[in-house]
Amino acid sequence: MWWTNTKRIIKYGSVGFIRNSFVSLSTILVMTVTLFVIGSLIFIGAVLNNTLSQVREKVDINVYFVTTADEGSILSLKKSVEALAEVSSVEYISREQALDDFRERHANDQLTLQALDELDENPLGASLSIRAKETSQYEGIATFLENDVAVSAGNEPIIEKVNFFQNKVAIDRLTRIIDSSEKFGIAIIIFLLVSSIMITFNTIRLAIYTARDEISVMKLVGAGNSYVRGPFVFEGVLYGVVAGIVTLILFYPLTLWLGPVTEGFFNDINIFQYYLDNFGQIFLIIMGTGILLGSVSSYLAVRRYLKV
Repeated sequence: MWWTNTKRIIKYGSVGFIRNSFVSLSTILVMTVTLFVIGSLIFIGAVLNNTLSQVREKVDINVYFVTTADEGSILSLKKSVEALAEVSSVEYISREQALDDFRERHANDQLTLQALDELDENPLGASLSIRAKETSQYEGIATFLENDVAVSAGNEPIIEKVNFFQNKVAIDRLTRIIDSSEKFGIAIIIFLLVSSIMITFNTIRLAIYTARDEISVMKLVGAGNSYVRGPFVFEGVLYGVVAGIVTLILFYPLTLWLGPVTEGFFNDINIFQYYLDNFGQIFLIIMGTGILLGSVSSYLAVRRYLKV
């Protein structure tokens, strides 16, 4: 009996979906736009988070010493920094190595090399490249390096510059951009969700009005409340399913086209490959949201307008 009623609910819901094809198309279109925006935010979030991860991986603290700094004092500071629990590694770059690296970077700039050769001594100071175990720990290391005991040998300062805070500004700015884009995206999604619910709500209300004579006959022959309401709720679910399928289909050629672009611009992420690798999760989010959206709005309309 239960299975028979279920099949009839599915049948009558499908008939109503097809019968109201023009209105159904409008509802599906709005739902598709909503689901497309949700899916787009998933991809945008993946790209932005990947970019932030790349920036964080490249962040370190470079400590540049004055040219008069004694190597013994620098190595002593290196040991002190290595002893910090937050530090993962410390690389010492001597003045000679810094000069060699500079010449290699400017191998094609003869004017710069010629000017360098005219100097009586090496103008570059030694440096330390410090990596922390966690990005959040860099500020504590930078604070340690700015301590008077750490930066001085006797009365003479040995550190010329610590570049952490320039990097911190870039990371904080990118983090703010990601947070702002997420908030803006959530606001758009909420607006579109409300719009979709209202349109689906009105679509089901119209379907109820169109089928009012059929509903009266059903009640006269003793049909239960769930049997009368079921087809309209199922019709709403169909809107969500079709909109979800359309959205997933649209994302395939779009991400295929954008894949090489994102890979070339953002290096480590191909949006099409991301779509394929995470298709199961994206499928569940898009289809689940579509079905939930359709069923909830239909249920609200049935509760409001179908008095049985």
